[in-house]
Amino acid sequence: MEPDAPREVFVGRHLRVEVRTRDGGEWETVRRVGAAGVLPITPSGDVLLVRQFRPSIGLELTEIPAGLLDRDGEDALTCAARELFEETGFRHARIEFLGGYYSSAGFTDEYVHLFVARTEAEATGTPEPGIEVVRRPLPDLVRAARSGRVRDAKTALALLMAEGRSIP
Repeated sequence: MEPDAPREVFVGRHLRVEVRTRDGGEWETVRRVGAAGVLPITPSGDVLLVRQFRPSIGLELTEIPAGLLDRDGEDALTCAARELFEETGFRHARIEFLGGYYSSAGFTDEYVHLFVARTEAEATGTPEPGIEVVRRPLPDLVRAARSGRVRDAKTALALLMAEGRSIP
């Protein structure tokens, strides 16, 4: 049986919710713009993470810089580079695509593009208000991701995807 046409039940600033009927059941889908995240690695081999309060979980979370693809004409790579600078004050010297993933295909179409960047040696800007930049050696963070101690999915995946990759 073909699904019914979607019925929009909510429209917000960055997402909308649709309901479809299929096989006698109703399915809610969150339609959301995509996102881009970047694993920034300094010339000394440290990863730059950002610690910030996340209202949806009511906690501070330490994660890679990331943001929504919500600017007209901005592609994922440009978004990742912009978020890197806005959230850490560092610019990239080199950046490349790692891969991507659907954040939770059971209820949303959100797709997150992941990049890895070699940063410049020093920050040339100031992080956004409310963000604390955290520096940790890449091998320590990869071990943390492998042992399940990295609670943010995009951060854990980026760390594991970048492991062993040569970042000039």
